[in-house]
Amino acid sequence: MAAPDTTPRISARMMAYAQIRERIISGEDAPGTLLSENELAHHLGTSRQPIREALLLIAQEGLVEIRPQSGTYVTYLDADIVAQAQFIREAIEVASLADCARNITPEAAAALYELLDRQDACTTREEFYPLDEDFHRTLLAIAGHETAWATVSNAKGHLDRARYLGLSGYRRITEYAADHRHMLDAILVGDLSAAEDGLRSHLRFILDDVASMRAVRPELFTAPAGPERRTGRPARV
Repeated sequence: MAAPDTTPRISARMMAYAQIRERIISGEDAPGTLLSENELAHHLGTSRQPIREALLLIAQEGLVEIRPQSGTYVTYLDADIVAQAQFIREAIEVASLADCARNITPEAAAALYELLDRQDACTTREEFYPLDEDFHRTLLAIAGHETAWATVSNAKGHLDRARYLGLSGYRRITEYAADHRHMLDAILVGDLSAAEDGLRSHLRFILDDVASMRAVRPELFTAPAGPERRTGRPARV
């Protein structure tokens, strides 16, 4: 008799959630886009029920707005929401660094430096962002606060969306990668103050991104006159 399959299975709802959320954060579905459950179900190869459930989860993060008798729309960027999300992320991650410094092992440090080498080789933000997430999530895990990543991830949706929808970004990805290396160096030599200051500065650059974006791309923050866009294959912004 074959052994039972114990491989974790991702529900259709969570698969839809991850894919729709990524479309919004990356700008594939731009601010103001009307999301069609039928079109999303066809595109993702699933039924409407998981799509509907996924959209409810995404609405809780403020990335879409469900309007009765109208439809579900991708929300416009909100500088205040981005600032609040940045505050939450900074509070959690900075508070975890002391525990990270106490718990980090030589093996964990070596794995992080290998990750940083991969970041240094990135040439696009699409390559860099998953590795950026890996670095920050790993620091929380070493600190013993891995479950806090869910809260950070929800806040990060607004932050990453702001970066993706920016022009070329306020800083180069090489500068963000260098920040990571300086933070890890500071942790390993026992300079917790420098690590915390570096992390605060690192996380606050998004506020400069948003200020720059509002001046250059106001249409990302405010609905234009006329009908809003429908989904399908909207152009990236």
